[in-house]
Amino acid sequence: MRTLPDILEEYEFLEGDERYRLLIELGRDLEDMPDALKTDATLVRGCSAAVWVYPTEQTKALHFLADSNAAITKGIVALVIAAVQDRPANEVASMDVMGALEPFDLKNQLSSNRTQGVPNMIALVKEHAGRIAAS
Repeated sequence: MRTLPDILEEYEFLEGDERYRLLIELGRDLEDMPDALKTDATLVRGCSAAVWVYPTEQTKALHFLADSNAAITKGIVALVIAAVQDRPANEVASMDVMGALEPFDLKNQLSSNRTQGVPNMIALVKEHAGRIAAS
């Protein structure tokens, strides 16, 4: 998976539909999430499409699997995951993920339907991180 700074570098050179294509590509590049992990517990609430997020590695650094049933939304969750992937749980729990995504200006690039679930995606990731950091 590409890092958030690498994605941003490419994103800044693109416009309109090209940015949509990049988001779709990011979604396709996500690691496969087994269907067995797509449960009510891993479902992100408040998204216009179904989105699932699951932490797999919990010892040294968090590693997340994520998926969505909509291509653009899957790309958006890929951006969220890129911001936190393979970082220590305590760092993720206190991280300003929304701030890390601010340069992408998603609210102005995408419809409100597509971005309404982003805070909920971030909240679920931080909830997992906080629980793991506390244990």
